[in-house]
Amino acid sequence: MAQAQGWLKRYLKAFCKGFFVAVPVAVTFLDKVACVARVEGASMQPSLNPGGSPSSDVVLLNHWKVRNFEVQRGDIVSLVHLIYCHANGGTHRND
Repeated sequence: MAQAQGWLKRYLKAFCKGFFVAVPVAVTFLDKVACVARVEGASMQPSLNPGGSPSSDVVLLNHWKVRNFEVQRGDIVSLVHLIYCHANGGTHRND
């Protein structure tokens, strides 16, 4: 029984260490480098949601290129009002 408790204690300690390292790294990555977003609506057709598809498209938003002013002609740029984004759980709606 004592051996099982020692294993559980080591497991929980390793999990907590990993958690407290992974969460700040993930948050920093999603804020500074890139994040995944869902795009809904017909305003971006035919590039996104082609053919009037009722499902939404998933896109990778590259924060790094925007931060370094590397946006070029033909790139799709997503602008989101922070209050709207937080109220809808991070969903981007383009209509």
